[in-house]
Amino acid sequence: MSNFVPNKPFLRGILLHYFIQKKSAAEAHRILVGTYGDHALSERTCRDWFNRFKNGDFDVQDRERSGAPKKFQDEELETLLAEDPCQTQSDIAKSLGVDRTTVSKRLTALGMIQKEGSWVPYELKPRDVERRLVTCEQLLQRQKRKGFLHRIVTGDEKWIYYKKSWVKPGEAAASTPKRNIHGSKLMLCIWWDQLGIVYYKLLQPNQTITGDLYRRQLMRLSRTLKEKRPQYEQRHDKVILLHDNARPHVASPVKTYLETLKWEVLPHPPYSPDIAPSDYHLFRSMTNDLAEQHFISYEETKKWIDSWIAAKEVSFFRRGIQMLPERWEKVVSSDGQYFN
Repeated sequence: MSNFVPNKPFLRGILLHYFIQKKSAAEAHRILVGTYGDHALSERTCRDWFNRFKNGDFDVQDRERSGAPKKFQDEELETLLAEDPCQTQSDIAKSLGVDRTTVSKRLTALGMIQKEGSWVPYELKPRDVERRLVTCEQLLQRQKRKGFLHRIVTGDEKWIYYKKSWVKPGEAAASTPKRNIHGSKLMLCIWWDQLGIVYYKLLQPNQTITGDLYRRQLMRLSRTLKEKRPQYEQRHDKVILLHDNARPHVASPVKTYLETLKWEVLPHPPYSPDIAPSDYHLFRSMTNDLAEQHFISYEETKKWIDSWIAAKEVSFFRRGIQMLPERWEKVVSSDGQYFN
């Protein structure tokens, strides 16, 4: 029985059996939970099916629904998990307006697993664990020999959502009590070091990053560094770029251009947002502050980002970079696994 996973028609058949036995929906739900645990139908679903049975509808099979099934983008799922990694699949399904099975399939496809009540990005394979462990050990040893955190420039991308609303000319756009994850989205590309933001670009609605675009952004980053951080040119030690292994970041045009810059690219193991400063520090803080924001235009979103950046003191950015050795230590202490 421990390996048996009941499907919905099977559970509905059991509900019909309890209905015929004159049990209540609540009582039937308690029995299902006691027998099947997390696989049981919700109490609300049990009540809905009992109402169908009362109306003479005893068909427990799934029916074909008219129209295309509800779809959602993986970015919407990832955004929800970034805001609250302790959500259940049922919570996520409700937020996205889809059924729990759909969410479960996408989580599996994304390699997400639940650990200690939270979703983590990937079910690490032995080779991934080994690469994380070895990389972090090497970085710790290097930092102990000669500190290099002051040379790090790091960057990443983040989706920011906003809602468009239809209004008559001259009327203000309507606000919404809940952030609309199905509305338009803007990709924020941002680079920073321990002194603050060096350069950022807010892409146009639904525009995403590509290898060629990322290369052009690095060109702009290089020019901006010369203006804002002349110390990188004045000293012998050059820039150390820390970015993840997203496909655009490792595209051939990007690698070729980085070679011309003579920047060092810091080793970063795959599936490791827990040791990426933008993920564990910058974007986490930004996500918290975005929770109550309801943007209705590109301009309004950009204005908020400008204001958010201006409000951050140097100590905020320094802390994000200076936390790296501590997080490398945690990876080593966890033998390469994700840490709590």
